[in-house]
Amino acid sequence: MQRKTARTSTSMGETAVLILAVSFILVEAQGNEKFHQGLGSTSCCEICSVSQNLGTVGEKVTNLVEKVTLLEAKLLNTEKEVLELRSLTGAKPQVAFSAALRESGNGDIGPFTTATALQYKKVFSNVGSGYNPSTGIFTAMVKGMYFFRFSMFNNLNPVPNSVVSLKKNSERLTSVWDVSGTDSNDMGSNAVVIALDVGDNVYVELHGNRVVYDDTMYYNTFSGFLLFTM
Repeated sequence: MQRKTARTSTSMGETAVLILAVSFILVEAQGNEKFHQGLGSTSCCEICSVSQNLGTVGEKVTNLVEKVTLLEAKLLNTEKEVLELRSLTGAKPQVAFSAALRESGNGDIGPFTTATALQYKKVFSNVGSGYNPSTGIFTAMVKGMYFFRFSMFNNLNPVPNSVVSLKKNSERLTSVWDVSGTDSNDMGSNAVVIALDVGDNVYVELHGNRVVYDDTMYYNTFSGFLLFTM
């Protein structure tokens, strides 16, 4: 990558120098032409000499223009090679996050009278800054195929009463529930692979009048990452 970048910088520098040279020669040619026009009494030999100089300048300009055109073509080829090298080295957007419900303390979260997005406050990772712990919502900044996983844990209250769903915008994707049982707690998880456009939101929603339990053992988690761009 460094060698290719150096070639690109050299080509651009040579092009700039040639353009300056062409500009200087054109200015010189214009000056000679004005000088020729102002010499009404100039001898024939002197006029012929100026004409010959102008012809030489024209040839130089033509040659320099051809060289600039060739350098521009080389520059375009170099830029194409750089892009190909970047694709070969796997340069691509990096998106991944993982979080748990509680940063501290323990106890039930909920119930709420209506369905509510769970806010996973304990952030383990957030590469690409797509996840917002203040809202519990992941927002896609890159169009692509994504993987998401979430877990649910409940405690005896007095019986398990938990229903959570993974949602894309307002669409329910998949769910985990446990609303009865004789044991003191239950746990479940689910996952999806989905395509997202830029601006799509993904979050875990706790259904109305349901609860989940968490403490610093971090039973309830929400994670996701970009598989590939599209």
